[in-house]
Amino acid sequence: MARSDPRNTSRYWHAPGVPGMDMLHADFTTHDYAPHVHDSLVVAVTEVGGSEFRSRGRTDVAHTQALLVFNPGEPHSGRMAGSPRWRYRSFYLAGQGVQGVLTSLGIDQPQHFTSNVFREPDLIARFLALHRALDGEPDPLLHQELLVRSFGALFAAHGQAGPRVPHAPSDARVLAPVLDLMREGHAERLTLEQMGQVADLTTFQLIGAFHRTLGLTPHTYLTQLRLRAALRQLDAGQSVAEAALTSGFYDQSALNKHFKRTFGMTPLQYVRARVN
Repeated sequence: MARSDPRNTSRYWHAPGVPGMDMLHADFTTHDYAPHVHDSLVVAVTEVGGSEFRSRGRTDVAHTQALLVFNPGEPHSGRMAGSPRWRYRSFYLAGQGVQGVLTSLGIDQPQHFTSNVFREPDLIARFLALHRALDGEPDPLLHQELLVRSFGALFAAHGQAGPRVPHAPSDARVLAPVLDLMREGHAERLTLEQMGQVADLTTFQLIGAFHRTLGLTPHTYLTQLRLRAALRQLDAGQSVAEAALTSGFYDQSALNKHFKRTFGMTPLQYVRARVN
């Protein structure tokens, strides 16, 4: 749903493949928010400019170095103040969406946040990457991975009044059954839940174990497996479109993007070079 105004534009939609999560991308120059509440957990991150907001009896600034978090039912308001522009992205996580995140983190009680502003650059970057990915091309595994990493980092660092989020085990051998599953099923639509189940890990622990032992995310590792499979298919004479599908990519465009990012050339350039 888009709002049309030459000075203020906004788009609001349901996150694809993420039950219980809505999203907003707004670009304001004059808009003020009256005091209001949401039934959802609200997380907002600024791309350009900023604004003032008021919550818990104090005024603070929303800008590119601040991640805003409002608990469900927490009153807050906002206004443009000193900045001529405020372009930001926000998440509204409620009900089924909250439960899905808690399950992925291995905890069963909702988290409460005692502050509205967090200033860690890495945390800000993770939520921006998640919002932009959910606003881009379809890639459910990447979307799920970014969602767990961003909300997992937020809950683990700042969540209160609930059990601690269990972190990843340090033993690299725990990933052996996951790697076997990925090698054998790289062409399938694997999910983080499937990967975690074979190693008895939550999805948050799974991502942490990959980062700690391989320096990669599950999505990146699986993409590399698919690229190697695509190379074998291309060497065997398959077309680029056929190689994309049989190696596990969603379509030829996805293969082209990852192939060029990794090898510095397109699959078609690779095929032509092999022929000449």
